[in-house]
Amino acid sequence: MKLTSYIESLILTLDAIPEERKERLKLLFQYIKLKREKNEAILLNFVCTHNSRRSQLAQIWAQTAADYYGIDCKTFSSGVEVTSFNARAVNAIETVGFKTIKGKGENPVYTIDNGFQSMSCFSKLIDDKTNPQSNFAAIMTCSHADENCPVVLGMEKRIALNYEDPGVYDGTALEEKMYLERSEQIAREMFYLFSKI
Repeated sequence: MKLTSYIESLILTLDAIPEERKERLKLLFQYIKLKREKNEAILLNFVCTHNSRRSQLAQIWAQTAADYYGIDCKTFSSGVEVTSFNARAVNAIETVGFKTIKGKGENPVYTIDNGFQSMSCFSKLIDDKTNPQSNFAAIMTCSHADENCPVVLGMEKRIALNYEDPGVYDGTALEEKMYLERSEQIAREMFYLFSKI
């Protein structure tokens, strides 16, 4: 119920997205729309350097938005280095109502329940066996990954959709606020995107 209320409130604010961001989302919109028209699988892989914050949030919110609007889409995330799903980012999604179960180890697998389905989220490389190997869109969620990962094997579309890193606020008084803000920005953009499909 908490997540549903959050989503319903978020949907009321979709027009708050700046025009510049809406323009950036157009390429992803066109990709998804074309795949749907061709009745082809929609596979979205969100890529960030460490696959710990922005790409994880984007995977979760994109899947949730697709599920909410009844669009058959599978989302993934990956990086150019393996770290772990950052606990602060996990806290941000738990705060708004996602149910999470944490696995064991230094790079635990989190089971995330969005009310429609469960997702397995953990830090991984682009070519991880759990990610699509062909016919997917690679959405670069940070400029570092965009610049340092010039080739993503198997992709059919590459889209830059950079977000500011909430990690720069780690250990500061603004830490929790900035993780929640970044999660909300990503959520709003993903719900705007899928509401237009």
